[in-house]
Amino acid sequence: MEKIRFFNPEMETMSGDALHALRDERLRGVVRHVAAGNGFFAERFKAAGVDVNEFRGLEDLAKLPFMCKEDFRREYPLGMCCVDRRELAEMHMSSGSTGTPVVMPYTPADLEQWAECMARCYAMSGAQPHDVCQITPGLGLFNGGFGCYHGARKYGMFIVPCGPGNTVRQIRLARDFGTTVLTGVVSYGIRIMEVMEEEKSSMPELKIGIFGAETFSDAMKERLRSGLGIDVFDIYGMTETGGIGTLGMDCSDHSGIHVWMDHYIVEVIDPGTGLPLPDGEEGELVVTSLTREALPVVRYRTGDLTRIVSRERCACGRTHLKIAGVTGRVDDMLIIKGVNFFPKQIEQSLLKIPGVLPNYQIIIDEEHGVRNLHINVEAQPGVTGYMIEKQLKEDLGFSPDGDVYAPGTLPRQEGKAKRVFYRKNGEDVKK
Repeated sequence: MEKIRFFNPEMETMSGDALHALRDERLRGVVRHVAAGNGFFAERFKAAGVDVNEFRGLEDLAKLPFMCKEDFRREYPLGMCCVDRRELAEMHMSSGSTGTPVVMPYTPADLEQWAECMARCYAMSGAQPHDVCQITPGLGLFNGGFGCYHGARKYGMFIVPCGPGNTVRQIRLARDFGTTVLTGVVSYGIRIMEVMEEEKSSMPELKIGIFGAETFSDAMKERLRSGLGIDVFDIYGMTETGGIGTLGMDCSDHSGIHVWMDHYIVEVIDPGTGLPLPDGEEGELVVTSLTREALPVVRYRTGDLTRIVSRERCACGRTHLKIAGVTGRVDDMLIIKGVNFFPKQIEQSLLKIPGVLPNYQIIIDEEHGVRNLHINVEAQPGVTGYMIEKQLKEDLGFSPDGDVYAPGTLPRQEGKAKRVFYRKNGEDVKK
């Protein structure tokens, strides 16, 4: 039987002209929908001088005002919802660890749209219907587990819905049921590798890993590929766009993340000025939902830093543009001793050193207004602090201090890994 390469070949390989026409029509429709469905959008458009009745679609996109995370927090829980509450079928939300959580409501059509996007991601990874899909993100308020579940159901896969934690059992279930596709947050893939090594166990049928929710460096991808012996994919989506996989994923060519252009418009802007940047130049990603009902985002400033890699047809056959993997967030930039950098750069640097393991801590220590950087890292015997300092100085331009710990001794989280910690005058600070 011929392998399935596309879930929706008509849409995934649509010509550029046809995609443009479809997006143009859908943008006009979603602008009318949100303006009629909620006063938040109507007032924003009016204040920006946008007449919905005169709006011309893609050529007027830049006239629409930006949205941001604070809008979600200010309108918590459902202040921006654009349908009657009786039409809602489900909700998910962010953790709210840095403030009021972001809530995303769904109509039945929104759930179908989410499932469609995720099913495309599974097909793009090389997974086939009836493959065994093990879901390790939580099946709760966080969107990760349910997104993987909705898409796997739509694609016709056999689902092992584990949720996070109990890693020994995860590995046993994968072995017992012949798991071929594993989904999870990036750091949990590393945790599975560690436990497999400790237990001298294996997941013999596993061939595909789909990971997201955290910044995913090339070095970390290679650790997962080699450690688990699988093909590794970087999936992208967020609560505000409808959840995991809604925006897209990289394909087997691994040359960028395909964005589902029939469902979303993406722009890359200068974070300071808000002006669009040319393809290839890194900036802040802005997203507009074209097909969501309950709460479509319109020019939402994600805070994620990326660039447009290509608008050409990919080697995989898809015509949807590709963006680079997210390098960091606008608000995650660290400034130490006059040097600007992102946590992902530290990860890339550390993993160049043979024997260094993927579990590490970045501690920003402020004493009387002076900031210093402290790095704690797990490593095999033979790795020294001098080796760490030398590599970081070479890559970052200054020498942070730090400590080397034995494998398995630094704290771990079952969900998203916490990498950056803050101290001020000797006291821990939550951020």
